[in-house]
Amino acid sequence: MTQSLTIARPDDWHLHLRDGAMLQAVLPETARHFGRAIIMPNLVPPVVTGAQATAYRERILSALPKGMQFDPLMVLYLTEQTDPDDVAAAHASGLVKAVKLYPAGATTNSASGVQDFDKVRPTLEKMAEIGLPLCVHGEVTDSDIDIFDREAVFIDRVLDPIRRTTPGLKVVMEHITTSNGVEYVKANAKDLGATITTHHLIINRNHILVGGIKPHYYCLPVAKRESHRLALRAAATSGDARFFLGTDSAPHTDPNKESGCGCAGCFTATNTMALLAHVFDEENALEKLEGFASQNGPAFYGLPVNSETLTLRKSETATVFPEKISSDDGPVTVFDPGFPVFWNVT
Repeated sequence: MTQSLTIARPDDWHLHLRDGAMLQAVLPETARHFGRAIIMPNLVPPVVTGAQATAYRERILSALPKGMQFDPLMVLYLTEQTDPDDVAAAHASGLVKAVKLYPAGATTNSASGVQDFDKVRPTLEKMAEIGLPLCVHGEVTDSDIDIFDREAVFIDRVLDPIRRTTPGLKVVMEHITTSNGVEYVKANAKDLGATITTHHLIINRNHILVGGIKPHYYCLPVAKRESHRLALRAAATSGDARFFLGTDSAPHTDPNKESGCGCAGCFTATNTMALLAHVFDEENALEKLEGFASQNGPAFYGLPVNSETLTLRKSETATVFPEKISSDDGPVTVFDPGFPVFWNVT
């Protein structure tokens, strides 16, 4: 029997669109379902000034297919040279909705990130003053820290001290992957939220390594133990407004994913909403999907919920998703959950 669920049009609070030919190829995959998205600024070179964010937004809108409605929410890349006044001006203009903290070397195109956190304190204080959220890639990059422990150590060594020394700073812990992240959010009600990706609700680290290396499941932060995945699923489906969707959909061409040093990232823009319906259905929490995907993020960022709607339907026939998206840079593999999905967007 067909089931249907209609929700407010969702938003993606963590998205990589890249630039050039890749932007042209992947933007429609997001704009088809999502009304808005927080756009990651880790281009080469990164988007660090209001002027650069303006130019990038114009390129995104120029790449948007005719007839599609989509609002890119721009983000500045925090560096040790970031000008607090430029950040404030970009925010006051309505252009910039957040600033992104990448610890140097943490992930793709993060070489310009922060090493000395004292050097960015004036910017963080200005952001707290004007109510501009800080989005954090929550991993330390110290060589002596195991990659599976990076998030937990970041909370203790970096995030908690930043929040304690910058009262009033709104922080989004992006793509949390551990029960440590879940518990930290739940214990700190004020000015703190967290995004959870689609793929971290579905895969654990076994999916990457068992039976051979699966490069299209490799992402950063890397997927963790099954106990952490279950903690994420419980948080996402709980109805707690501090948790909301950020896909971290990250396109790389197949040669770059399948090389001797493959890039990190899962491309989930195409099938995220169907996969989320499957997850929430499994957890008997379909009534909570709208909050997670459509309501909690706007509430945190102080924006209205989208007035348009999106309808998901479940049928007896498994949904067929494209295996790849073509771009002039090369093919991009769409995330495969590894099981049949009977939900689809109609």
